[in-house]
Amino acid sequence: MKYDFNIVELDARTAIDFIQERHYSKVMPRLTKHYLGIYDRNILAGVLTLGWGTQPYNTIHKLFPSLESKDYYEIGKMCMDDIYPRNSETQMLSKVFKWFKLNCPEKKFLYTWADGIVGKAGYVYQAFNFWYGGYIWTDIYIGPDGEKIHPRSTRKLLEENAIFSGKEKIFWLTDDFMTYKNIRRIKGKQFRYILPLTKEAKKLMETSTVKWTKDYPKEGDLQWKIKTGFRTYEPLESMPWFDLSVVNINTANVNSHKELVCA
Repeated sequence: MKYDFNIVELDARTAIDFIQERHYSKVMPRLTKHYLGIYDRNILAGVLTLGWGTQPYNTIHKLFPSLESKDYYEIGKMCMDDIYPRNSETQMLSKVFKWFKLNCPEKKFLYTWADGIVGKAGYVYQAFNFWYGGYIWTDIYIGPDGEKIHPRSTRKLLEENAIFSGKEKIFWLTDDFMTYKNIRRIKGKQFRYILPLTKEAKKLMETSTVKWTKDYPKEGDLQWKIKTGFRTYEPLESMPWFDLSVVNINTANVNSHKELVCA
């Protein structure tokens, strides 16, 4: 079905409340510049956020040595209400592409990741003809209650682990502490996608340090490993179990937008 979507910039609280009610991950990126509300007439149908990841400059500079963080935006979160069919996300991306032309003509690229750890190969980006640039292995922890914990969210656990281990400071949870806390450390693939927004960007694709193709990953390319000892991982036959509704370690991140609005 064809929708006549239009885009309105939202305040952070409205956008994040919508996302956290519908997105599989309630944890929000910190460097967000735009909260785009996708409206179906007067109904908020979807939200897409734009900004950067944890290393704005390094992310793009490693891919295109001549570029800086000002030259691109990264999709932080993207979701639609469940009442809309899957192809609606492609229509949403089409409107976002046009929004860039009017509002951010200086941006050369739209960049994003598909989170293979939770079974996402990036089909919505493939449907919109993003270019695929390979994958990286990334780490997460899974708590005893099934909570998916990003390493950046483990500050208090690391402090507890340091006391447990008799050390002043540590940077990754130790094996004995994870056993004590019933925490698992998992590796999985993240798939890299990019969309050139200008003619100049299309030419720059040839200068990238990464080979960009339309040879897209599929479900069979999803892989996971579990840490079983010191620098030792073993493959998992299927996706590890999460309970994505659980928010415990990630509480501060999930609720931070409410604190900012109320302050």
